[in-house]
Amino acid sequence: MLHRAEVVSTERLTPHMVRLVLGGEGLAAFTAGEHTDHYIKLLFRVPGVTYPEPFDMEVVRRDLPREAWPAMRTYTVRSWDAEARLLTVDFVVHGDEGLAGPWARGARPGEEVLFLGPGGAYSPDPAADWHLLVGDESALPAIAAALERMPAGVPVYAYLEVAGAEERQELTAPPGARVEWLHRDGAPVGEALVAAVTALDFPPGDVHAFVHGEAGFVKELRRHLRLDRGVPRERLSISGYWRQGHDEDGWQASKQEWNATVEAEQEHTPVA
Repeated sequence: MLHRAEVVSTERLTPHMVRLVLGGEGLAAFTAGEHTDHYIKLLFRVPGVTYPEPFDMEVVRRDLPREAWPAMRTYTVRSWDAEARLLTVDFVVHGDEGLAGPWARGARPGEEVLFLGPGGAYSPDPAADWHLLVGDESALPAIAAALERMPAGVPVYAYLEVAGAEERQELTAPPGARVEWLHRDGAPVGEALVAAVTALDFPPGDVHAFVHGEAGFVKELRRHLRLDRGVPRERLSISGYWRQGHDEDGWQASKQEWNATVEAEQEHTPVA
């Protein structure tokens, strides 16, 4: 469903993370809260193209050539205040790299925002014996939201990899949750996450795991959790949010096939 919002406020959380709060009457039909990994797809119109008003993606896809369709970028809902109709979204910003990051860095109150959604599928299972949360910066908003929804008294292990100490944020977590910040400091993305999870002494019982971020390390941890640890597929929310060397258009175009190939390879690899 298409939603039309406006920027209410902006805040730089860390050197490379910007928070936007969106609001307005155009959010009257928006709902979120069932899942902690809700996401929206922001629409970025192609400069110089005249779009139908009111804006309608079905009409755009029907009447305009593919190269005139707006670019879509996927971002997690950090929080949603239904009463105030305020939607909070955090953006990773690396200078002028990418499309949504530079836009978020320069966004100003009152600016119009068009987006589709929300989607989402994961929220912490209150029946699980313990929880595992793993991700890089792209998964930080979803993991932060999940920590806020964790049931009390259940072990939680959260591993968050960021570029350096300056990218750490204050998070709300239940008492006793083990939240570890891992700093890349120039190392490959996900290397520290793979090392931390493979070294973890898993508690006994049923685990509910959320592992998201760069596709390369996600592939490694998917294999480790499914084959080495024997975690059932249905107890894993695991997928690549992005892939090194690809923009979102390229990654989304190949993601389904890539995930299916990885899953097939790992499901047929014998456990040593």
